[in-house]
Amino acid sequence: MTAENEAPEPSTTQLPPGPQQHRDRPGPRVEHDPGAAPRPRVREEDLAVLADQLGREPRGVVEIAARCVCGRPTVVRTAPRLADGTPFPTSYYLTHPGAVSAVSTLEAGGLMAQMTERLAREPGLAAAHLRAHQDYLERRAELGEVPEIAGISAGGMPSRVKCLHVLVAHALARGPGVNPLGDEALAAMAASWRPGRCTC
Repeated sequence: MTAENEAPEPSTTQLPPGPQQHRDRPGPRVEHDPGAAPRPRVREEDLAVLADQLGREPRGVVEIAARCVCGRPTVVRTAPRLADGTPFPTSYYLTHPGAVSAVSTLEAGGLMAQMTERLAREPGLAAAHLRAHQDYLERRAELGEVPEIAGISAGGMPSRVKCLHVLVAHALARGPGVNPLGDEALAAMAASWRPGRCTC
């Protein structure tokens, strides 16, 4: 493990050639200059990195919904119907290996059951979880309607928690306050992985 160190902000127009030193970066990155030419939502370099992260060819990727501070994909946004016709309800898919591992550790520790129990006794949290479910459906509808999965979001929303990876991916893609349990999971795993620190 290398020591954390400050480094200049990398360009967002290309991916670094190899693994990066662990580092924290303050503040949000400017993803795109409004005066510049439009950038493709998914670059060939992104697809190559995704294949390495997933151990398979990525399917149905329409854009990179969140990136590591080094520029590599962290969350992908996926079409609601794959090329082979399969309905795919998981619009936001967590791909960063460090994030996936950290979330898996939380799941193994029983956090999903604890969150589901809280939904049953905390009306405010249940209402926020329902709003997250509705946001998920609205964002997926932007990519097309798929009758087979109408009203079905992902991750157990709106009534329970059955996949923290989905909630964390949604939280990273949409920003704080949209998926509160995803936000809680991110806070709980900050010691091992956090979006402002590169561990690629």
